[in-house]
Amino acid sequence: MDGVTGGAADIILTGGTVWCGRGLPMSTALAIRGGTVLATGDDATIGALAGPATRHVDLAGRLAIPALNEAHMHLLPYGLGLSQVNLRAEEVTTLDEVLRRIGAASQQAPKGAWVMGRGYDHAALDVGRHPTAAELDRVSPDNPVFIRRTCGHMGVANSAAMRAAGVGHNTPDPEGGVIERKGGALTGLFQERAMRLVLNDVPVPDEARMVGAIEAAGRELASLGFASATDMNVGMTAGMAEIGAYERARAEGRLLQRMWQVLAANPEGIAEAACKAGLRPHAGDEMLRWGAVKVFADGSAGGLTAAFFDPYLASAGGGTGVFCFPDETMHRLLAHYHREGWQLDIHAIGDAAIEQVLSAMEAAGSDDHPLAGRRHRIEHCGFVTPNQRKRMLAHGILPVPQPVFMYEFGDLYVTNLGLPRSEAAYPMRTWLDEGANPSASSDCPVSTVNPFINLYTMLTRRTNKGTILGPDQALTLEDALHCYTWAGAYSQFAEARRGTLAPGMDADIAVLSDDLFALDADALAERVRGIACDLTLVGGAVTHDRHGALAVSG
Repeated sequence: MDGVTGGAADIILTGGTVWCGRGLPMSTALAIRGGTVLATGDDATIGALAGPATRHVDLAGRLAIPALNEAHMHLLPYGLGLSQVNLRAEEVTTLDEVLRRIGAASQQAPKGAWVMGRGYDHAALDVGRHPTAAELDRVSPDNPVFIRRTCGHMGVANSAAMRAAGVGHNTPDPEGGVIERKGGALTGLFQERAMRLVLNDVPVPDEARMVGAIEAAGRELASLGFASATDMNVGMTAGMAEIGAYERARAEGRLLQRMWQVLAANPEGIAEAACKAGLRPHAGDEMLRWGAVKVFADGSAGGLTAAFFDPYLASAGGGTGVFCFPDETMHRLLAHYHREGWQLDIHAIGDAAIEQVLSAMEAAGSDDHPLAGRRHRIEHCGFVTPNQRKRMLAHGILPVPQPVFMYEFGDLYVTNLGLPRSEAAYPMRTWLDEGANPSASSDCPVSTVNPFINLYTMLTRRTNKGTILGPDQALTLEDALHCYTWAGAYSQFAEARRGTLAPGMDADIAVLSDDLFALDADALAERVRGIACDLTLVGGAVTHDRHGALAVSG
């Protein structure tokens, strides 16, 4: 309470548990003034900071934490996807259901309009394979269809979509992409950069629709306790217009999270055009910051396109995956954007892809442009070797993993890669112990954005089928929350302003329906997937209020 001056608190939360951050004292109450944390302490001490206009929240035994940070997701695509056909494995486990949903959407769409679906998992379908163009043709003969696999690294087009895109049986595979053929005929499956052949023909949404999608996605995230998020590949849906959509959402008060924006820097992306238009690293404000660029190195382990030194199991199809670019191109791209001052947020899942990216980052460093302090990131970084971890740590290169991948795809990893590699994947405990500051994230819409599933996975290392993979990599509750709060802020150069609830920090707060710290280990694992977020504050402003504890305000 020392140094608390300047008048009464704007908001006081009392009567519960306040987790202020890893290593900080627990409290029962918290006061907010001017958008920042004024003080934390016991109920009586914090209650004394109230004035006539102070608003009160009775925690009633609930848990308040620093609001969550979604360090790797695709916010605009997620918002747009809310109006696409939902094919996620939680709801869709048969080929017939995929086709039924696509057929129903096609019947409702105007003739010739595109029908888009998202989230199917071929390994979770009863047929154990991808749908085919011929099957999609049967339910949608007059509308072009494209459905993405859950990983986002491959998808299936029907014949109308391939005709619209000008893809035929003799169309060559593009660099870093595969057009699947069987017996010389197109199956409809497009992998990695080959998807652009189809997606480039999909009509882009206008600015108003994009702003609406940004707001809709933001409301979903706010309802789950997120005050910060990312869009990890800005420009791959509507080009430079996406920058304008975000700026408009910010200006109209429809941006509900503090955004760390990552420009698409593959050659087909917009990073170079944005730079030429004057956008510079760290431009923006605390609600919308343009900080990084993204390049893809490989695909997904579930889709057999993540690049490995050792091959996938022969029973899964073998092969070592797909590199999106040769080494020379990767080195050139990363060196260029490193010199320009951007943080490098580079997608690499398999150990061979991680090696390519890490070597390119190391080569980009120089006396004039050192790596130290740049906080470059390897996104996903799922199957990393001990030597690679050591080198990343030496250069301050951060892993940005998605623990939820173990929950949703862990059993498929075992099928594709075997048990030893799967148990060592996404080593959260090792990263934390080594001081690598791994953030927790979802890659939504690849995986569910529900943070409580992610917390469950970090606590248990259980898949959605109950398989335990690498129990030595499980985290404590405090460590798991640390990865979802402070570590995410650190990856965005924001740890001095958010990620804890120390006095002076931004009042970005989530109130959860249960006090997780009051539960023993067994009860915690049983309960955590079913809890909810009751209240979310961003700078003291309410973005979600499940029970009406405070009047929702901007």
